[in-house]
Amino acid sequence: MYHRSAGFPHQHGQEGGAVHPVPASPYFSPQRVLETQLNRANAISNGNPLHSCFPVISTYQWNPASHTPLLYHGSPSPSTSRKRRPDEQGQHDLKRQRFSSPVPLSTEPGTPAAPQAEPVARPAGPREILSPSTPRSAGCVPSLREDPRQPNLTSRLLSSTKDKLSQQILELFQSCEQQSEDLEKKELCRAQLQTDIQRIFPCSRVYLAGSSLNGFGSRTSDADLCLVINEGSVSKKAHAVHVLSRVQKLFHSLSYIQRPQLIQAKVPILKFKDKFSGVEFDLNVNNIVGIRNTFLLRTYAYIENRVRPIVLVIKKWAKFNGINDASHGTLSSYTLVLMVLHYLQTLPAPVIPCLQMDYPECFDPLMDIHCVPNGSRNIPGFISMNQSSLGELVLGFLKYYATTFKWDKYVISVRQATVFPKPYMKEWRNKFICVEEPFDGTNTARAVHQKVKFEAIKAQFFESWRLLQLRKDLNFLLPLGQTRPKR
Repeated sequence: MYHRSAGFPHQHGQEGGAVHPVPASPYFSPQRVLETQLNRANAISNGNPLHSCFPVISTYQWNPASHTPLLYHGSPSPSTSRKRRPDEQGQHDLKRQRFSSPVPLSTEPGTPAAPQAEPVARPAGPREILSPSTPRSAGCVPSLREDPRQPNLTSRLLSSTKDKLSQQILELFQSCEQQSEDLEKKELCRAQLQTDIQRIFPCSRVYLAGSSLNGFGSRTSDADLCLVINEGSVSKKAHAVHVLSRVQKLFHSLSYIQRPQLIQAKVPILKFKDKFSGVEFDLNVNNIVGIRNTFLLRTYAYIENRVRPIVLVIKKWAKFNGINDASHGTLSSYTLVLMVLHYLQTLPAPVIPCLQMDYPECFDPLMDIHCVPNGSRNIPGFISMNQSSLGELVLGFLKYYATTFKWDKYVISVRQATVFPKPYMKEWRNKFICVEEPFDGTNTARAVHQKVKFEAIKAQFFESWRLLQLRKDLNFLLPLGQTRPKR
């Protein structure tokens, strides 16, 4: 099995200990890039083109662009970079513990982890929201045309959860998770926007990305859109601003668009509101890495049953406590998700695997963008030996970042399920919080550039951990009555 050693030991009860970082380079080597290109050429020459392995999804009309730029230059260590042969990728690979995620969760505090004798069968698949004829995914990740909610599964989790804190987390998740009708509203607006934008950019496509598709959305989540323009690359900020300025001018003439506002950030976006659905949208141009990480996170969201409830409650907690707003110098939702995944990956008994190390062919940064949505469709669920309850994992997450993680020394890497020392580069050296973007290697927490904001984030982690440890009641971190959406 691939080696996944955490930078910091998670002892029982999350006690602090000696730091044992695993040094790792955050960049792909030229050899890795060359091997990927040769593997792709060999596959095509042997009559096995990539599109036969990864069928195109018709829902969002993923068509190949004329050129897909190389976005990332990082690589795992040589010992973990070997691609598995097709005959090594069975869904019942005992060595890698790849089965459907177990339904029952051990929720008694202090319950020792015990291996599952056999996988628990999943309930019947959910209804499809876009096309009744769409085939279901063979793996753990629902297809884009399936309703990702699993009400029967949630009910069974609730019935197996005995401690109050875990019940609160599950009930909050059940009431706040994105519904199929929420996604339908966003998709209707996306489709209409694509038609209108093609009047000025005929070869362009508009894609949903972010929390709307990655499995971590809530009923109140905004929608992220990526405008992909095929006729030439839009890589520079000035070019992106020019394109978005033209789109903004168009939006002023559309009756269903309200308040289009151009934000000239590092990744420029056009913010606007759909008049009919009330959904807020952020539109970027050719931010292809956002599409790649959407489907990486979507796989993490569904590979183990506890991931989505934990992420949702952490996002709600951070929002309520004022540390979840990159525009005001705190943590973005994306960074928070990566921090949760890192914690779950690096426990002594990991709750989730390291997908980019275990399935490098499914998350190849050189994969044509139209293949990305189906790249991970056959990855099965993960059975973890860790049977901690939701409450225990949320408490452990807060304690890890409050008392164990060394913010000033290390970079969080979900790509390698570890930490590595801060590189001697401006992107990392002068930043208070460093979280590696899994595909392009940038720092997703770069918005935290003021010491006062950094100290506020650390203080919130510590105080929330202290309160939750003492009270074991989620209401002491955020008012559940106000957090749940109004019926």
